[in-house]
Amino acid sequence: QVQLMESGGGLVQPGGSLRLSCSSSGNIGSIYALAWYRQAPGSQRELVAKILYNDRTTYVDSVKGRFTIFRDNADYTLFLQMDSLKPEDTAVYYCYAESFRDDEYWGKGTLVTVSS
Repeated sequence: QVQLMESGGGLVQPGGSLRLSCSSSGNIGSIYALAWYRQAPGSQRELVAKILYNDRTTYVDSVKGRFTIFRDNADYTLFLQMDSLKPEDTAVYYCYAESFRDDEYWGKGTLVTVSS
């Protein structure tokens, strides 16, 4: 079992920056991938960025060049640095973990609102 807890959401103006964090606990040695998803009102949940155990990263096109996913290898804390934020980035952001056995784990989410 892996437990995930997000923090760092809030209200930010367009063009601003925000850093999300996700603390991991439990069997973190079983984690194959960590990721950030988001879900805007009335929309489906979408993958924002993913980082694999070998540090390979992927991003959805809409955030490339603006968001950076990285991980503290000491305790598997996951981060999402979000720069040049746009109103369309407004969503609940969820931390996600996948184990080598294909088990999936989700955090409860943190709200990011981009508005002037």
